[in-house]
This record gives sequence, structure tokens and C-alpha cells, in this order.
Amino acid sequence: MRFAQINGAVLHHSITGADSKPALVFANSLGTDFRIWGGVVEAVARDFRVVRYDKRGHGLSEAPPAPYPLSDHVADLAGLLDLLEIRGALLVGLSVGGMIAQALAAARPDLARALVLCDTAHRIGPPDMWDQRIAAIRAGGIEALAEPILERWFSARFRAERPAELAGWRNMLIRTPVEGYVGTCATIRDADLTDAAKTLRVPALCVVGTEDGATPPALVRSLADLIPNSRFTTIDGVGHLPCVEAPDGLAHLIDDFAREAGLV
Repeated sequence: MRFAQINGAVLHHSITGADSKPALVFANSLGTDFRIWGGVVEAVARDFRVVRYDKRGHGLSEAPPAPYPLSDHVADLAGLLDLLEIRGALLVGLSVGGMIAQALAAARPDLARALVLCDTAHRIGPPDMWDQRIAAIRAGGIEALAEPILERWFSARFRAERPAELAGWRNMLIRTPVEGYVGTCATIRDADLTDAAKTLRVPALCVVGTEDGATPPALVRSLADLIPNSRFTTIDGVGHLPCVEAPDGLAHLIDDFAREAGLV
């Protein structure tokens, strides 16, 4: 277990693999911690120096008072990579983690050599939707909204056939600090990366589960259309967290893309 004080918050992070290998950095979605990448890491770890971290307000990282502007999340990850002396990484970001990756690549192009943007977009949802979610969680806690969130996260098949895993991921969600969850809801509410996405000059792969109820394929395709030198693909039959439902499939896409980009 590793911890570092960065940008005013303690960040929990993990590093595996030799320093000589290319860096692969994962950024998580709202309501999750870096354990969601476990299956993907098992499949790709031998080729990379893998960095995972719990963004502020999630997992074992510190949860400062909400709200969190996107710039805070970007400064957190930039500070962590600076601390680890990492440059030119392959950044893999899921949902809000994909927004963080986009913004980091735009602000600090020295840190990003390529992007895999999973189930994310340049703008996610109208602001009033996020205001309503923040108010509901302030009133009743995350557990009050757990079931509809899980329906967006996972396909109907996963929910029906893998109940024990579903229960475990539900536990992760509802144990997220409220300040961290609503603080990052505000991040998504206020983030608009439409212009930033057009400026990106690194190879990008935009990927989405066909059953994603949070950032559906048409939305993710619209992000790919904005980013020069990008391509779009789907993973059939999975929801918003393909790293959980189909880790081998996502790992295969990451590995192929890394090789095409000349990273391995």
C-alpha cells in the first residue's frame, strides 16, 4: 500500500512492474476504486509498469470537502506522475477517469503518449441531473440510489448471473465517502471538454460497452469524432464497467492499441 500527499490530499496508489517498462496508468470512474482494474492488470502487467490510484474522495484516498473541480483531479494525477517520474504514459480512463485523462493530456502533453478512453465523453449529462443526484445523496446517502446506479454499471446478464460479484461491487459503491461521491458528481456536472478534445494530438482509442446505461455508445462515438487521430470500438454485451464484466476483452484492446502506438 502506497500513500502520497499531493495537491492537498493523500492519494492511495499502487505500482507494479519494472521501471524500464512503458507506463500504463489507470483512472477510475465515479463511485469506484482502483480494484476495478484487477482483471485487466492481470492480463497486461508483464508488458507495462502499471500505476493505479484512488482519485480524491474514493477508496483509501482522502476525501476533502466537496465540490471538486476537474482541475483538482487533473492536478492530483499530474502530481502523482511527477512524483513517480513518469512521462509519456498510456493513460486509460473510465467515465470521469476518462475526463481526467483527456484534461491531463491537454494540459500536460508530456505526461501522455496515448489515451484509452473507456465509457466516457467530453460532456456527460445535463447539470440539473447531477444537481438532483447530489441532493438525493445528501438526503438519503449513496445506498438510496444504489440500484439504478448498478443498472447503468452492469448489463442485465451480469446482474442476473453473477449475483455475488454484483453484491461486492455494490458494497464498494455504497462505502464511497459521500463527500467524495458528491464532490466528483460536481466534477462531471461542471466539466465540458468539447474544445479540449479537439486539441488532443496523441493516438486515442474510445471504447464502450454496448449495454452502457451511463455513457451509451452514441455519446462515446461523439467524443471519438472530436479527437483527431482517434478510433471508436465497442465491447458487446457489457455495461459501463467493461473492466469488470469483460477484463480480458478490454485488456486485448489495450494491448493491441499499445502495440499500434509503438509503446511496446
